Amino acid sequence: MNKLELLRTFVRVTELSSFTGAGESLGLPRSSVSEHVQALEELLGTRLLQRTTRKVQATQDGRVLYERSKDLLAHMDELEGLFRQDEAQLSGRIRVDLPNVMARDLILPRLPEFMDAHPLIELEISTTDRQVDLLAEGFDCVLRVGAQPDQTVVARWLCSMPMINCVSAGYRQRHGVPETLEDLAHHQLVHYVRPLGSRSTGFEYQQGDKVHRVPMAGRVTVNSTDAYKSACLGGFGITQVPVLGIRDLLASGELVAVLPDYPAPALDVSLLYAGQRHLPQRVRVFMDWLAATLQARL
Repeated sequence: MNKLELLRTFVRVTELSSFTGAGESLGLPRSSVSEHVQALEELLGTRLLQRTTRKVQATQDGRVLYERSKDLLAHMDELEGLFRQDEAQLSGRIRVDLPNVMARDLILPRLPEFMDAHPLIELEISTTDRQVDLLAEGFDCVLRVGAQPDQTVVARWLCSMPMINCVSAGYRQRHGVPETLEDLAHHQLVHYVRPLGSRSTGFEYQQGDKVHRVPMAGRVTVNSTDAYKSACLGGFGITQVPVLGIRDLLASGELVAVLPDYPAPALDVSLLYAGQRHLPQRVRVFMDWLAATLQARL
């Protein structure tokens, strides 16, 4: 049995803490995953994984092997492509997570360009507004908007998205619009939090290098960008959103800009990945394409 394949299977089981999840990721039945791990343990003469009915966890020897295996597999990926001059020959699977709106409006419409240029690459695309665990969930790279608190991964800054305050035309008709910060006390804010149950920061605005926050009332709280825009269109209050996502609604008059002198801080857009030495060439090429695509549109 191919020893590298045994290591790949072991690494995926360790990252996902699941034989079933690793099988789904690798396109293998759970029985084959179990056989690979068992064969590797017999080959090395040590137990690598502690199995219970609820959890799969690496032993001390397993953790050591996991760290060494990631480097070895990354080096093998590099060697496979070392002498290829044509990037169209890059092959393999890339798993990526993208924010919903950016995936729908910016990336997926342009994705055929990348796929046509690299016909042997397969993509697994997750679209969500939650902050996925890049390492635990087995993503090669993650596109994120906003602050990046995770210090265990590398963040490649791409660009910033300017923000705008807006309300729906219906809200303006019923309640008017704020002309000053003091007017906010008489208006509603659509609150965006992640996750639900956490405290909203209120209305944010930046002056110089300082960010100010104004607590505001609001009857609706959401945790996804699609719901946030829909709540604004429904007339539930003020939202603070990237200009990119609502240009067409501003042009049509469905949304109206308010308090233009008090925009929220621009949102940074970053690509997260596990580290340069663990990055196969196909992932680097995809990340470069993704960065160029976004920077041309934002």
